[in-house]
Formats: sequence, C-alpha cells, structure tokens
Amino acid sequence: MRVSEKKKLALVLSGGGIKAAAFHLGVCLALREKGFKFAGGTPEEVQYKHADDRMTFKIYVGSSAGSVVSTFLAAGYDIESIIEAFQQGSESDLRKFTRRRKVVARLKPITYRDLFALNGGNFMSFVPNVVRRRSLVTGGLEALVKNGFKINGLFTTRGIEKYMRRHVLPDNRFASLGVQLFVIATQLNHSRKVIFGNFPETYKVKTTKYANFATISDAVAASTSLPPVFAPYPIKNQKGKELFFFDGEIRDTLSTHVAADHGADLVIASYSFQPYHYTPAMGSLHHYGIPLIVNQALYQVIQQKVDKHIEHQQHIAAIMQAVDGYFRQAQLPDEHREKLLEILAKRVNYRPGVDYIYIHPNPTDYEMFFVDHFSLSPAILERIVHIGFKAGIQVLRKVDL
Repeated sequence: MRVSEKKKLALVLSGGGIKAAAFHLGVCLALREKGFKFAGGTPEEVQYKHADDRMTFKIYVGSSAGSVVSTFLAAGYDIESIIEAFQQGSESDLRKFTRRRKVVARLKPITYRDLFALNGGNFMSFVPNVVRRRSLVTGGLEALVKNGFKINGLFTTRGIEKYMRRHVLPDNRFASLGVQLFVIATQLNHSRKVIFGNFPETYKVKTTKYANFATISDAVAASTSLPPVFAPYPIKNQKGKELFFFDGEIRDTLSTHVAADHGADLVIASYSFQPYHYTPAMGSLHHYGIPLIVNQALYQVIQQKVDKHIEHQQHIAAIMQAVDGYFRQAQLPDEHREKLLEILAKRVNYRPGVDYIYIHPNPTDYEMFFVDHFSLSPAILERIVHIGFKAGIQVLRKVDL
C-alpha cells in the first residue's frame, strides 16, 4: 500500500470523553505532520481549497467524543482552532506550539457548562417522588431502589447540541457540507446502531439503520449521550415520532465499515481506549480502588472488541486471497474465480482494495489510563495531545506514504 496513491481517505474517531478528543487532536497533528490534509466546509470551500485531494480526508466518521472532533473538521475548522476551543483560552506550551501556524477561525471556548447540562427534569424530582409514594416502601428495599432511581442520566447533552448549533455550524444540515460526515449513535429502544448523515432516504441494513432526519448538532448530542452520566437524547423522525439515542459505541467500538461502504479506499482509525499494563512507576491497580478497577475492566472489554474487529477484517482478507491464489494456481477459469470472489465479498461485506491503519495509545503511556475522561485542565489536555501525536507518528513511520 502506498498512501499517496489512494483516492478517497476517511478518518474514523472513537469515543472516550474529552480525553479521547484530545488524543484524536494529537493524532491529527501527527497526520498533518506526515502530509495529510483535512477537507471541510461548504462544497465551494472544499472545491477551492482541495482541488488536489491527494492525502486529503473527505470522509469523517465519529462516535461520541469522536463525533465532536469529526464535526469540527468536517465544518472546516483547523486543528489549532479546535485545540484552542478545548484549552478555554488558557496559556500553555501547547497554545504556544499551535501559534506557529495561523488560526483560521476562532471558536468559542468549550466550558463545563456546555458539556454538563443538569438533567433537572428527572434528577431533581427523585427525592419528592420517593417520599410521596408510600406504596413503594411497602414493597421493600428492592422496590424502593428500582422505582426511586428512575433517573435516565445525571446530565443531558443539550448543552453540546446548543454549542454546536450556535457556535460551530453556520448551516446545521449534513447536506450543507462539502465532505461526507457520519455520526454514529445507538437507538435506545431497539438493538441497532444508527448512522446519521446525508442519505437520499432512510433505509435499514440488518442491525444498522441509516438515518437522514437529524441535524448535525442533534446527531452529535445523541452520539455523546454516554449512560449513566448523560440521559438518552430525543430526536424526531420524519413522521414526528420521538426516538431516543445514546452513545455511538455501545454496539460497535469502531465503525470503519461506514467509511468503506461509502467509497473510502484508505481508512485511518483513532481510538483512545488502552488497558493499563503494569509499570513500576504506578504499581498495581488494586491499590487504586473500585473506579480504576472498573475502568480497567471496561477497557479490556473494549480492547477485545477492537481486536476482534481487526482480526475479522484480516481473516476475511486472508480467505479472499487464499481463494484467489488457489484458482490461479490450479489454472481454473478466470470467470469462475472472479464470480466466486464477487459472491464471497458481497456475503461478508468485504471491500477489496480498502486498507486500514489503526492508531491507539501505547500501553506504556499510563497517563492515558489514569487521567479523568472529562477534564478540561489545560495541562492534562496538553499532555494527552502530545501522547496522541506520539502514537500517530509511531504508526505512520511504518507506512509507505
């Protein structure tokens, strides 16, 4: 694979809170350092700025925090602008670094108020409801807990929706973009993943639903609704029915297939989940209590899902190559070889000619594990961006550009 010969590039960004967003920005800095470009804005802006689209991303797929960064890029904001928005205007070494390049458009700083809107409708009514309903007490402790904790989330992502709509997107429609943007969410009262984007019509593919009835800001708010911190986010479909959505990575940690399904022949995926590996500097996790042990368990589950995803892609490619090689070695008719390969590719959704690059933290970067997922501390974000940059450079050194 030679990257400069690829015709359509896609960037897939996973979730993981603000920490993941900072890591993705570091990866983007590494990609730019190696000659990659990020197209974004209106169709006219993309055509004017990226007439030569070699090594240029024109497809963005984002889940949860990754949907936020993907939307910034698809809307045409440069990396420096995005970093400054997360830095809240703070003075740091990272800001000094980003000043080496011109900031094209300044974004309103992202604050905790934007990220954490209190879910007052359910949360504040918890205690009065428990007190009023005497019948709950007669049902015992279990009934009290089940009924008393009918809280669908401590916070909502309406602040994120409002921020994106008011300060990021001059036009809130997927169709207004000169690039392809896909935002991944999960439907609450169903068992399927939902992909929001600009589609000619809404259609279903087994456990996946492609939907065109959401604005970009609503789709991002739905994708970032991580339970139980954030309540599921409501969006009305074309018929006016209110559907609820939450975190885009509940079903699939990486949705690289979305990029391949829409014509990408090179998919670069960035994900920030990396289980902790023992280091003398930090010692064993059993000293750190339940929260970090739970994080380790979740990270291990997610890492296994990612590994299985990558292994599946590799196994399918190996099978296709084996079939192709057998037909050629046995000198069987080309028309039968090509027909069989076509049937197999369709059955397993295999896209020949599509290459994948995966970027994630090194297990030795234990700071990625211990840092809080939702911190806006400039010093912490600066460190995570540098970790993402280093991870990106390490992977890209092995790639033929």
